[in-house]
Amino acid sequence: MKMGPTKVVLLACGAFNPPTNMHLRMFEIARDHLHRLGSYIVVGGIVSPVHDAYGKKELEPATHRITMIKMALQNHDWVGLSDWECKQESWCRTRQVLQYHQNRINAVLNQSLNNHYDVNEDDINWIPDDIKNGCTGPIQVKLLCGGDLLESFGTPGLWSNEDIEDIVGQHGIVVISRWNSNPLEFIYNSDMLTKYMSNIVIVTEWIRNEISSTKIRRALRRSESVRYLLPDLVIEYIHKYNLYGSEKTHL
Repeated sequence: MKMGPTKVVLLACGAFNPPTNMHLRMFEIARDHLHRLGSYIVVGGIVSPVHDAYGKKELEPATHRITMIKMALQNHDWVGLSDWECKQESWCRTRQVLQYHQNRINAVLNQSLNNHYDVNEDDINWIPDDIKNGCTGPIQVKLLCGGDLLESFGTPGLWSNEDIEDIVGQHGIVVISRWNSNPLEFIYNSDMLTKYMSNIVIVTEWIRNEISSTKIRRALRRSESVRYLLPDLVIEYIHKYNLYGSEKTHL
């Protein structure tokens, strides 16, 4: 019997400090590519901002980052915000974040199947309505990331082999690669990644877009315009609360 396309929810982890238009574009680029392959249907997306305890330089508190992400996603019809990671006692490993969201989706699918629903609504408000309203499973949560995260798997001591095996082997990753990088060579040079190559989808971003949160923070610090790099509501919020050393009171 021929199997249908795999249903996928894309999960993006990161600081989102601040959330940029490129963060949002990643979801669109990935969905288009997966649908073109014909073997996947993207049924939702999740933005999961990192805990304050991650300790990254210039990291604004989660309350600000969550508010900015909500503003950025205001008109988005298939990507939602999950603040679970931010609510934990400390920083979580990426594999834990993936597993939590996979387990939650599985629980909702099982309850829909059995016509009973006792999951706390606040815990699952990031789940697309289609899934809550009787979408049939299974649904696979895949990590959506940039090529830099893939290459960080090769940084000694940064990731454990168990984490990489779980992330790539159990869930799978969708990598948005810059047009001048070579992720396939990086995968080839790693026995672990080569082993799970069928779970890695490489998507090349042909419309070059080098927006980075680091450069945006620098521009804000220098009172330079960041219009069209961030959603307007996010820019207004940043100026209202003088985030990232910004002083400007207009877009």
